[in-house]
Amino acid sequence: MSKDIYILNGPNLNLLGQREPDVYGKSTLKDIESLCTAHARQGGQKIIFRQTNSEGELVDWTQEAATHGSALIINAGAYTHTSIALRDALAAVKVPIIEVHLSNIFAREDFRHQSHVSPFATGIICGLGAQGYVRAIDALFELMGVVPNADQQTK
Repeated sequence: MSKDIYILNGPNLNLLGQREPDVYGKSTLKDIESLCTAHARQGGQKIIFRQTNSEGELVDWTQEAATHGSALIINAGAYTHTSIALRDALAAVKVPIIEVHLSNIFAREDFRHQSHVSPFATGIICGLGAQGYVRAIDALFELMGVVPNADQQTK
């Protein structure tokens, strides 16, 4: 039995589609979840998609992904730049990690240029909006040796 891909989202991402759409886009988190579910299915993979505004809960889920997941996609939101607890949890993750940001964090305020996630990430995708999550799944497919099949989407 294959393990699921965890997709974890941090604070305020529940407000996507209404919070600063000029920065974060018009897609809601539910839209992104649907997009990810369909795309993962093409590779015969399942996802566990979660969002929390709680740092401790994000740490708990990161630890869970380390044990029960085949890979981790994480958009830690503001905790990317502030959470040492999340950094320490990510240090224990031995599966591939893709760090995702909807906006280009390097074209924004200076404090966003520092990431506590990046040192543990296999790769980083930023500035591509909702499509960044799809690109992260594609990257994981390649790392995991999964060949996507469009026919899988209808099953």
